[in-house]
This record gives sequence, structure tokens and C-alpha cells, in this order.
Amino acid sequence: MKKTFYPKAEDINRKWVLVDAKGKNLGRLSTVISKLILGKHKPEYTPGVDVGDFVVVINAEQIVVTGKKMDDKYYYRVSGYQSGLKKINLRNQLAKRPEYVIEHAVKGMLPHNRLGRQLNKKLKVYAGTEHPHQGQKPVPVEEVYPNL
Repeated sequence: MKKTFYPKAEDINRKWVLVDAKGKNLGRLSTVISKLILGKHKPEYTPGVDVGDFVVVINAEQIVVTGKKMDDKYYYRVSGYQSGLKKINLRNQLAKRPEYVIEHAVKGMLPHNRLGRQLNKKLKVYAGTEHPHQGQKPVPVEEVYPNL
């Protein structure tokens, strides 16, 4: 009789993956990042268990979108006061805070529960090429996920 494999904490081998967002499409890049964080590229993937890798994204300010999304895509936030709905388009958001664009896209592709909040902490996004995670020795995404 075969038993179902359920990964324990000591069975999980996590890597640090470096993703360069320069010239990449926002949606396609976000799906790859979410699959890396969830661990869907690993044979020991189990839904409901955190088996994914840490992901460091650099050059977030140089992403690409198709069509007129730079002017027609909006990000909303609410201040809590009456008529406190604020909106900013993608072009201005990339100029103001480019990390948020990728964080927001990936967060929407993760589960919307406790596991998703835990997985969201494994994403590190930086606008430029510098990042403080050299000590973790991140490997390029092409070695882990060659289809990007």
C-alpha cells in the first residue's frame, strides 16, 4: 500500500532565486514568481504547504506592459474618510513606487488566506539592481525555471 507523501519542515529545501524584471511583461513575470513562491516547480509540491523558494526581484522599474495599460490601469486605495478613494495609474505608480506594482500583481496570484500571507513575505522586490541579499547567494531564475 502506497502512502501519500506529505512534506515535513526538514524535508523542504528552499533556495533563493534572483529574477531580473528588466524588459519582462508584468503578467507573465508575476505568474512565474508566484509559481516559484508556491513551489509548483518542485516535485514535492503539496497544496496547503509552504514548499516554495524565496524570490528576489531586481529592476522592478523597467517592467513592460502591452497596450494602453500604462495610462488605463489604476491602483486604488482608501483613506477611510468620506470620498477618500484615491487612484493612481500605472505610469505614475512606476515613477513613485515601482516595487508595489510587482508586489500587488503577485499577491493577487497567491492564496487569499493565512498561507498566502505567509508566502507573500518570501517576495523581495527592489527598483534598481542593488539588493541586500548577497549573503543568501541567490541563483538566477533561468537555472531553476528555464521557461522564462
